[in-house]
Amino acid sequence: MTSRDIKKIGIVGAGTMGRGIAQVFALFNYPVVLIDRESVLAEAIPKIKERTDSGLWDRVRGLITAAADIERVRDCDMVIEAVYEDIEVKRAVFASLGSICSETAIIATNTSAIPIGELAGSIKNPSRFAGMHFMHPPKVMKLVEVVKGAKTSDETIEAIEGLAKAIEKVPAVVNDTPGFVSNRLLFALLGEAFRILDGGIATKANIDTVMKHGMNHPMGPIELADFMGLDICLHIMEFLHRSLGDEKYRPADGLKALVKEGKLGRKTGEGFYRYTP
Repeated sequence: MTSRDIKKIGIVGAGTMGRGIAQVFALFNYPVVLIDRESVLAEAIPKIKERTDSGLWDRVRGLITAAADIERVRDCDMVIEAVYEDIEVKRAVFASLGSICSETAIIATNTSAIPIGELAGSIKNPSRFAGMHFMHPPKVMKLVEVVKGAKTSDETIEAIEGLAKAIEKVPAVVNDTPGFVSNRLLFALLGEAFRILDGGIATKANIDTVMKHGMNHPMGPIELADFMGLDICLHIMEFLHRSLGDEKYRPADGLKALVKEGKLGRKTGEGFYRYTP
């Protein structure tokens, strides 16, 4: 299958990333089947509308089919999993997709950290399985990290690269490893920023200032962590530390304390910084 053969997209998971990915494909005129629980879908569609230009909404909404039954992806040429970063939940999704999707359909995961090889075993033909890691928020961020597993075929990678370009994203092909390239680099930076803060070397504002005005980053690392969600940061750092055994990924005490207090960043109104509604 080539990127030109991909006409209809299935997305399993209508959370922040799943609905964002669905929006991007619909903006580029791909019919999308978005799968999740009805309660999640009831929130997802209005959130997609909020982030879509009003003049485009009728067309975008007409291209997105929201459904609670995963069987509805049966006729999709490609299905992207975008559920919570829990390996057993993901494996259950892929076990279902393996029996539902056609033998030619490409199956991809949007996981940001879990190795492709640890998920591919749930797919009957792992040559058609790969990572298609969108950045947050999918509508804005250009990068798509295309992750090639040990058994992923070159044809599958080429099809995903072509599809990413068709929706005006920039694909970067990487080989399989925990955290891939994006999160191994990102969380090495965030982890050091958290340790600098915990050590009293600089304030959070000045840490962010150094990276924004010294390294030309659009956000400082502390701001970025709040934007991503501190619970997500902690989860990924724990996973990388456990998987790679590298101390630079050990979560800092300050990060763990904030998560324990329920201060998760922008989404709760407070993290390292406070946010007004």
